[in-house]
Amino acid sequence: MSADLIDALELPCGQRLPNRLMKAALSEGLANKDHGPDPRLERLYTRWGSGGYGLVVTGNVMVDRSHLGEPGNVVLDDDRDLDGLQRWAKATQDGGAPIWMQLNHPGRQANPLVTRTRPVAPSAVASNIPGMTTPRALTESEIENIIDRFAAAAGIAETAGFNGVEIHGAHGYLVSQFLSPLSNQRTDRWGGDSERRMRFVLEIVRRIRSVVAPSFAVGIKLNSADFQRGGFTETESRSVVEQLSVESIDLVEISGGSYESPAMMGRNASVSTSTRQREAYFLDYAASVREAAGDVPLAVTGGFRSRSAMARAVDSGVCDVIGLGRPTVTTPDAGSALLVAGGDRVDAIPVSFGLRGGLSRIANLRALDGALDLQWHTDQLERLGAGMDPDLDRPWWKTAASMINRNGVGALRSKRGG
Repeated sequence: MSADLIDALELPCGQRLPNRLMKAALSEGLANKDHGPDPRLERLYTRWGSGGYGLVVTGNVMVDRSHLGEPGNVVLDDDRDLDGLQRWAKATQDGGAPIWMQLNHPGRQANPLVTRTRPVAPSAVASNIPGMTTPRALTESEIENIIDRFAAAAGIAETAGFNGVEIHGAHGYLVSQFLSPLSNQRTDRWGGDSERRMRFVLEIVRRIRSVVAPSFAVGIKLNSADFQRGGFTETESRSVVEQLSVESIDLVEISGGSYESPAMMGRNASVSTSTRQREAYFLDYAASVREAAGDVPLAVTGGFRSRSAMARAVDSGVCDVIGLGRPTVTTPDAGSALLVAGGDRVDAIPVSFGLRGGLSRIANLRALDGALDLQWHTDQLERLGAGMDPDLDRPWWKTAASMINRNGVGALRSKRGG
């Protein structure tokens, strides 16, 4: 059955999204010094909430303050910040959009500048990201504790008035580390074959569902693949979606890659020219997983820029929701611009060191380009949180300086051991 971008979408939990455009998760880095929600988040989400989206998803909210993905992450591991969380949710909803909180644990991608303890992961396997240390393998009791943390955070988010949560199972963070045979080399019930590697995410979904109301939405962001040789494959991803489809999931958001191989930014060599021209990086995968998802709606995030490409994707039935990430930073009201004002497209500004030739194929340098792009957009979010408009002419070198200031000189080093 065909659909239009302006059509509402009813989710399995009964929640109704007013249209098919989603402000996808972007890590804001706007927590206060105690990692609670800062008033800057309220100002930022007031703009996104009134931006014409059918759904707004927050950036990384960490479930353990001992392990942070970036400086400025909000942490939700108890109810100490309930008042601020309530204001954050209301600031968004007052504009007409439902808001879901993205829950995450960085695992081995914990930022060394703000994580004082040794990173943890399914196995003691280091990532290929500059500045990251070798993690410690989690014990079984620690794995169970992290699952409980996801559930507890979801319960607090519901109490605070959020409409749902999204589990971050993509981009190289802990959930996707469990799914990948490269980072999960365990031989117990949490690793080995693909069935045991998916146990972690399935248990998180089940534990969350056991503590929230049936009307509270539970979604997941999942990699189509991690675009690394010997890593998590599309075949394995389809199997995960098939299992999730019977676990009371309300939305599966398809993305791909990691900060080692940033396909979600279109910076991976495996993203073909035809895919770039069609805009959506992961639409072929969404088509292949449609049957496996059953009645669970699919969202596709990554690459969409024109209204016509978005409309075709939804009308074809390949996906039900279009996720917009970086374009919502430079055009905070992208939903209204496309659906109300009749705009033809929204764009993101690509930011890089300008590497050319063989240099652009070096993995560490590609990762640095991805980090620079992320930091440029983070700088824009800081402006929005301060009540200003984006600065579209901000040069890359200013962003490089702020990246070093935010993440330390290690942001520009090769991977170090430890």
